[in-house]
Amino acid sequence: MTEMTVNKTLRRLLLLALIAALGLTVSPIGSKILDAIAFTTADPTNSSYEQRTNHSPDGIGKFYMGREIAQVMGHLGAGWLERPSREREERPQQLINALALQPTDVVADIGAGTGYFSFRMATLVPKGKVLAVDVQPEMIEILNGLKQEKHIENVEPVLGSITDPNLPPASVDLAIMVDAYHEFDHPREMMMAIAQSLKPNGRVVLVEYRGENPLVPIKPLHKMTQRQARKELASVGLTWLETKNFLPQQHVMIFGKKA
Repeated sequence: MTEMTVNKTLRRLLLLALIAALGLTVSPIGSKILDAIAFTTADPTNSSYEQRTNHSPDGIGKFYMGREIAQVMGHLGAGWLERPSREREERPQQLINALALQPTDVVADIGAGTGYFSFRMATLVPKGKVLAVDVQPEMIEILNGLKQEKHIENVEPVLGSITDPNLPPASVDLAIMVDAYHEFDHPREMMMAIAQSLKPNGRVVLVEYRGENPLVPIKPLHKMTQRQARKELASVGLTWLETKNFLPQQHVMIFGKKA
């Protein structure tokens, strides 16, 4: 039984107890009305998620639209983000070139980690900036240190939360998430906030390992299918525009705001 079903049942029982205390009876039609009340008063935020005790050891037991959310790789895994083999595996420069960034663009790198992509993108937006968003203070500290070391001024580390990237409304030309979205603890709330941060013609780019391909050597919860990604982002008002499959193992899915 899901959390939503339990809450609905409890609300119905409470309503019945109140009616009994008042000495009233419930007709068949009234019973249907009670069901409707119990359903419509469900918490819309909680109803987006489901907790399960039987789940993957690589997940957090929290499911969103049928998908289990993966465990987050913490700041102690920062070295893995900078591994030399990543150039070959993910072709970062090829990905960045495909974004067609303009010199004045404001780019939000959500789940920036060590800034692996942030600092690379910064060179393509000399009159703009890259907002390197992460929810871990330790990652923000790493970003600030690398910013000073690299002498790159147009990268701005931003500490977000698990529900909000902390970006101003209508301020971002492109928001990109590379191997990050599947770990969002509150994907619905986060994507709604990201959508609000986009300019009218802003884009969202989701880069995820291909969940459709069992040969991609990544744990299943750290991959996503196109179908699942498109379903989740459509639910927050983002329209799929295209998918580019030039990377060896990852989808590059591009979305825009609904007109």
